[in-house]
Parts: sequence; C-alpha cells; structure tokens
Amino acid sequence: MIRTLLIQTFIAAILSFCCINTVSAQVQVKGTVYDVTQRIPLEGVSVLSATGRGTSTDSNGHYSIMLPSNDSIYFSYIGKPTKPVAVKDINQPWDFNMSLHVTSGLLPTVIVRPKSYRLDSMQNRADYAKIFNFQKPNPLNSINTGTSGVVGMDPNEIINMFRFKRNRRIQAFQTRLLQQEQDKYIDHRYNKKIVKKLTGLQGEDLDKFMVRYRPDYYFVQACNDLELYQYIWQAGKQYLAISKRGN
Repeated sequence: MIRTLLIQTFIAAILSFCCINTVSAQVQVKGTVYDVTQRIPLEGVSVLSATGRGTSTDSNGHYSIMLPSNDSIYFSYIGKPTKPVAVKDINQPWDFNMSLHVTSGLLPTVIVRPKSYRLDSMQNRADYAKIFNFQKPNPLNSINTGTSGVVGMDPNEIINMFRFKRNRRIQAFQTRLLQQEQDKYIDHRYNKKIVKKLTGLQGEDLDKFMVRYRPDYYFVQACNDLELYQYIWQAGKQYLAISKRGN
C-alpha cells in the first residue's frame, strides 16, 4: 500500500514538473556578436539569460542558445554586461546579432593555452582517483540495506573511522594535490609567454610582475580568456606607471 502510494506520488510529481516546463515555449536564439565597428566578430563573449542559462561566442563570433519565451538575454564582454532583452521582443531570434561598444584591436592577439592541459589534468585525476575521491569516514556511510531489506553495517567503514593517522595523512595529501592542480591551472593560463606579449615586459621586470600580479585560482576560473587578458593588460600599465614613479 505504501509502495503504491509512493509510486503514485512520484508519477504525479513528474507530470507536474513536465507541465510547468511546457508552459513556456522554448526559443532558439542565435546570431553573431561584433565589435563597435559592426564588422569584426568577437570571440569569447558571454551570452547569458535571466534564468541562468549561458554560452559563449566561437572564433567567428557566432552563438546559439535555447531559452524560454518568458526569459531575457544579455551579453557580457570583459566584465561589461549589456542591458537584457526580453526573448518575446526579439523579432528574428534566428538572426539576433549584437554590436558591443568595444574595439577588437584593444588587446594583442594571443595564442591560447595548449590542448594537452585538459588531458594531463584528467590523467592526474585518474592516477590519484582514490585520493581525490576520499571523504572523511562518517557513521552514516557504514549503514547499508541489503537485497533482503535488512539494515546492516559496513565493518570496513567503521574501522576506517578510527584510523585517525591514516585519515589525516590522506586528507593532507588530497589538499596538496588539489592545491597543485589549482596552481597548475593558474600557470597554464597566466604564463610568461602571454604576459610578455600583453605587457611587453622582459627580464627582471617580467619576473617581478609574474609574482606581484599573480591572480588566485577562483579569479582565473571565473574569467574567460578576454577578461583575463584585460586584467593582465591593465596590470601591466599599472606596473609600468609605478616603475616610472620609482625612477
């Protein structure tokens, strides 16, 4: 009886969810984003919606995104968002082009990160899977239900709860691996080749800049390439200004 009631409740919830999501028709909005000249396409522009959906433009400035008809869309480039536009107000959603008040020549052309980084990261995660997936033993994790419906206890999980030195050692190793992974990600995107090309710094000045203006992991993770390059470019101007005052 209880099982039947649970199944009926589950089915009702699924049907309710489906009904809610079909109230608003889905609209495919696509087009090209250009710079202020309306001629040069922009790559890496964030295309976002009020409901949290998003994508970005490709190397040709093209984008495509599915949105509810009651949603709105806006664009963000180098941290500068446009005003949102209601999807229902777009007359030609299949050709919704946008021109942003920026100049594509503002930043030098930079060759972006090597393709092997993602593979290296995946391989590192696979090699240390047990460490990356380690969770501190919890009494609740030792409780399991067998095929017969009888609740039992996992003896290995209980034993691990009292292996304090082993748990601390694994947690410390996990923290170190995560820190190394974050440091490598920063080094991968914030490297001397890119910084040198954006700022023109060399030698000792380049070494000092790399340390002084090194961004943290969460900042780098949140930025697209153009936003990161903008940060490096502006930081380079600041560094040169400070250096001249010092001289």
